[in-house]
Amino acid sequence: MKPWIEAIHAYVPGRSKAADGRALVKLSANENPLGTSPAALAARAEAVVPALYPDPDSHALREALAEVHGLDPARIVCGTGSGELLTLAASAFAGPGDEVLYVRYGFSLYEIAARRCGATPVEAPDADYGTDVDALLARVGDKTNVVFLANPNNPTGSFLPRGELARLHAGLPGNVLLVLDQAYAEYVAPEDDDGGFALAEAHENVLVARTFSKAYGLAGERVGWATGAPGLIAALNRIRGPFNVNNAAQAVATAAVRDQGFVAHAREHNRTERARFVESIESLGNLGLRALPSEANFVLVLFEGALTAEAALRGLADAGYAVRHLPGQGLPQGLRITIGTRAQMDAVAATLRRLAEAAR
Repeated sequence: MKPWIEAIHAYVPGRSKAADGRALVKLSANENPLGTSPAALAARAEAVVPALYPDPDSHALREALAEVHGLDPARIVCGTGSGELLTLAASAFAGPGDEVLYVRYGFSLYEIAARRCGATPVEAPDADYGTDVDALLARVGDKTNVVFLANPNNPTGSFLPRGELARLHAGLPGNVLLVLDQAYAEYVAPEDDDGGFALAEAHENVLVARTFSKAYGLAGERVGWATGAPGLIAALNRIRGPFNVNNAAQAVATAAVRDQGFVAHAREHNRTERARFVESIESLGNLGLRALPSEANFVLVLFEGALTAEAALRGLADAGYAVRHLPGQGLPQGLRITIGTRAQMDAVAATLRRLAEAAR
């Protein structure tokens, strides 16, 4: 085994079962509580037979994405979830002796992507759990080849507005690739768009990646996509897996992207229930609970009083809910909680109140 591979700690997904094996309501993986678009489900039932290889270039899906987002289909590449494309971006543009930069409390896959290609992962300091543009730029050096930025960020939910994102890009050398991970972009109000697509269209060193796993409710199909300059797309096409997006996934995702009404409904549901849940957590501020501002479909709750995150994790599991504890990402005091249905969020909030009051 190569030493940089041996240094990787494998990605740990959100749990769906308690320690004793009980099935829990899964609020640990940021899945869509509304399920999947009926149009997408219908398309899955009509997908081509499994005996045939899928379209190796996902032509129909790329055309649909280009139509909806006003992009050039030739500047789109599809993958098995955006995770494949994020990893390939690091592999294509970094290697031993290079550095891959990202903000502290960023998506855990960035470190894996850096180490997988032999590059050195580098963390920049955060600004109250969010992205600090000046801190990121201060860490850029001669060895920096790739900068990863999740916007909104996972697991903190923070969001970098358009002006700050443009300032970050403007401060990067032209030979440094900015990979903008927009896995949760569909949850951001359209008028608050961060301008990532425009940056990717105008510059040679910006790659924007998105996924169908969140707002589209297609986590089980494993479909992602990215857009950028022709040279970037050509690089990813060189090293992605052949036939990497299967028949059913292509059909379902193509139908899903054309059903923007479902996406808008998911965004509105999330906005409403996230606000209600945050309000509930804020009412527990005197008991040491704090909800970080979020533009995603989850909230990171910090436990800064008598009730610890570990105790809250156990208490929520006893109540039937799985949430995400992230000590491996430097957040032993936090729980990332996916926004579920109204009933689920009310139950989680009530459980946290009961636990916090009992702990004081």
